[in-house]
Amino acid sequence: MTKRHLVIFARAPQTGRVKRRLGAEIGLREAARFYRRILSAQIERMARDPRWTVWLFVTPDTALRHPAWRLVPMSRRRPQREGDLGRRMKRPFETLLPGPVVLVGSDIPAMRPYHIARAFDLLGRHDLVFGPARDGGFWLVGAKRLRPLPCTLFDKVLWSTPKVLADTLASIPSHVTTALADTLDDVDDAEALRRLTL
Repeated sequence: MTKRHLVIFARAPQTGRVKRRLGAEIGLREAARFYRRILSAQIERMARDPRWTVWLFVTPDTALRHPAWRLVPMSRRRPQREGDLGRRMKRPFETLLPGPVVLVGSDIPAMRPYHIARAFDLLGRHDLVFGPARDGGFWLVGAKRLRPLPCTLFDKVLWSTPKVLADTLASIPSHVTTALADTLDDVDDAEALRRLTL
């Protein structure tokens, strides 16, 4: 059976470096504490599942030995390196061993293994899969990788806007098949945090 790869795109949970928009509303220390808790739970939950191998692509590049990654062996940690978000997200798809790849963010509180399994299932019938977010972005992108990623993927995407997913889908050639997975959200502000705790 072909090996499945789950990539978690993560930022080292340092106060003032993570969840700054949320931090402006609830305090930078509290926002970092929240991020650290969500990140740890996500890594633990996903690393325990035998259906895929978990990889961490981290930023800053110097944070490969951060204690937050302790459940993932050093051999499966990689730096995100330079470039805009699209360039950095393409890198795991271009460099990991053969097999389908699903890449997710590190701060999706509702994400569970069955969401990831569903995305991999969709890759059985489609070239690419996206997990939409209600803010117009996406929390997941996956590729079957039987052929190279479209070179236009993520071209002309206006990151951090409500058009991220629409722009991304528009960058994909028509011969490449796509599917949408479950809709989930990250927590960027106090209102999203309030919805999470209700």
